[in-house]
Amino acid sequence: MEQRLFLVACIMYAFSLGTRFLKKKGKLSTPKAFGGWHASFLFIILGCAAYVLAFVMGGGTGEPIGTGKIVLGAVIALVCAVYGYYKARKAEPKKQEQMMKADLEWSNTVYFAGFVASFVMFFFIQAFKIPSASMRYTLVEGDHLFVNKAAYGFRIPFTNIRFGEFEEIKPGDIIVFRFPAKDRKQQNCGGSQYGKDFVKRVIAMPGDTVQVINGRPWVNGKDLPQQPYEVYENVERTPYFEEEDQAQYQKIWQEHQLDNYLGLYLRDSFGPVTVPEGTYFAMGDNRDNSCDSRFWGPVPRENIKGKAWFVHWPLNRIRWIK
Repeated sequence: MEQRLFLVACIMYAFSLGTRFLKKKGKLSTPKAFGGWHASFLFIILGCAAYVLAFVMGGGTGEPIGTGKIVLGAVIALVCAVYGYYKARKAEPKKQEQMMKADLEWSNTVYFAGFVASFVMFFFIQAFKIPSASMRYTLVEGDHLFVNKAAYGFRIPFTNIRFGEFEEIKPGDIIVFRFPAKDRKQQNCGGSQYGKDFVKRVIAMPGDTVQVINGRPWVNGKDLPQQPYEVYENVERTPYFEEEDQAQYQKIWQEHQLDNYLGLYLRDSFGPVTVPEGTYFAMGDNRDNSCDSRFWGPVPRENIKGKAWFVHWPLNRIRWIK
């Protein structure tokens, strides 16, 4: 989301600078030129609004914008631009001055708000909406929460460089991260998860050995004590079976492809694998209904955006997240 806001702010800032340059050069003095400028403003600002709204309406999870949303947003922006063109072209000079002043004020407001919002979201807090039942009942579908992006250190925008770490990632932390896929064609848990934001709980650290036996996580050969937040269903379990070729098993898991070979079998019987350095093993609290590290592999440190912090909506669920 922060990258989208930053891009919108840059576009509107460039438009504002371009307008001042064209006005200074006297390039907007004719009705036709002014009409084209006003139409461009409407198309750009409405297009930017559609670009941001498509993300928000999709739950804020980073899913690719659907073709239908793109077409609808473009059509609305184009219709408004055409209408604005003819309206501006017929306007009197005094009216044109008022229209330009109003347009520039909107442009300045959008780029200033975009820069401020993206700065806050890059470094401090990001809003997130829970899209699935994988963290039930700690977090349920429709919960709106704030993610503390400063908890594990400030990240320099568009890099993986961090500084000022306030706390270390530890088992039990609920993290929000970008799904570990570098290719849009990568298939996991029934489809492409590329670019989406996930929320899970850290189970194991770099260097730990992880197994899942009868649906329960084991770390370094020990069954983890069951916690109040864990949810299990009363289902028949697949017996634990350890693969003979452990090196190949580890390799496929690290390449985020294990679920394409073993599928739902991994829910109850998984591992052992060793969590690589610089990565973490994460699971959903709703253990039998979670697409997590059992299926698609470890979470790289650079993919972690922050720590789930505070539920702010709905009102009856407002609380700090633990």
